[in-house]
Amino acid sequence: MKKLLQYLVPILLCFTVQAALADLEISKAPKTVTLQEKLGGHLDGRTWSSEEFKGKVSVVFYVDPDKKDLNDQASEALRKANYPLEKYQSFAIINMAATWLPNAAISSSLEKKQKQYPNTIYVRDYKKLLVKEWGLSDDNSNVLAFDASGNLIFRKDGQLDENEIQTLVKTVHDHLE
Repeated sequence: MKKLLQYLVPILLCFTVQAALADLEISKAPKTVTLQEKLGGHLDGRTWSSEEFKGKVSVVFYVDPDKKDLNDQASEALRKANYPLEKYQSFAIINMAATWLPNAAISSSLEKKQKQYPNTIYVRDYKKLLVKEWGLSDDNSNVLAFDASGNLIFRKDGQLDENEIQTLVKTVHDHLE
């Protein structure tokens, strides 16, 4: 048992340190992540990169398909704010590996969401890359906002309450000016 612990403890520490380093920090740009081919990408198959956040204030919903409606109130509040599209963009990145639902069913749901939110950029993550690289909460709905330089300005894992929605909307508004 003692020998097992000698090997197990350093391994567990490596994973803990790696997870801590992966976490996003407010006011800092995250590690660049690229989704392409078997890893995912835009709905039309094009490669997606987190570099796309730069140049505009960006809001990202990273969502388990089973939790797709969890932050609809936040989506609706942002839509009603009617931010200028030359300064603002939103992304819905779908954690495709977080559900038992078949990809065809998810795609059908995404098409409906695309009609409801035509200015949102939809992206698929087939291998939980953002969970692994950024330390996002798996099997959940994560909401992030980035300034035009790509620095994180807001993060919430899980459902936003009314105060958090107001904070998100105000944070986005303040960074548009």
